[in-house]
Amino acid sequence: MLNEYLGQLNNFMYTYILIFLLIGAGVYFTIRTRFVQVRRIGDVLRILKEKSDNSEGTKQVSSFQALMISTASRVGTGNIAGIAAAIATGGPGAVFWMWLMAVIGGASAFIESTLAQIYKVKDGDAFRGGPAYYIQRGMGKRWLGCVFSVLIIACFAYGFNGLQTYNISTAISYYIPDYSNSVWPMVICIVMAVLALSAR
Repeated sequence: MLNEYLGQLNNFMYTYILIFLLIGAGVYFTIRTRFVQVRRIGDVLRILKEKSDNSEGTKQVSSFQALMISTASRVGTGNIAGIAAAIATGGPGAVFWMWLMAVIGGASAFIESTLAQIYKVKDGDAFRGGPAYYIQRGMGKRWLGCVFSVLIIACFAYGFNGLQTYNISTAISYYIPDYSNSVWPMVICIVMAVLALSAR
């Protein structure tokens, strides 16, 4: 019953709200920033070539490394599987619309990152920030920032991890006969656990 309810909610949100909200916000921010994602592309390429500053004896992350960390946290098997499904369903036209949405969404990403920099707080030698902070400090709504934090933790714990696992298993089961009843799920689980623990 819960799965059916969540499925209906998901279909309603994606069909009537989220797509229009994302496109509308992207177009609005693109106009307000005067196409910052296109206008400042030269600065982006220049900054990416900058080396990390280790003058104070502490190793710091370069601009390119920061981009790779950010990309790794945003792009997963869900994106890869989604793109493959879109191309398989919509053909070459789907690629054009994904490129267009990526350009429009670039302005939204710029605003999101700018807000995170404006409303971050100093914590010793480091900084803390993100959506929960600019909801609290920018909008003055601590309760909404707390709600966002709880929901995003639940989403990462139960949503994204489950989706990643499902996509990996589905992809591998295509190549391994009787995958679910074989030893391969356990092997993949052990490999993933070793990788996760070694990355700490």
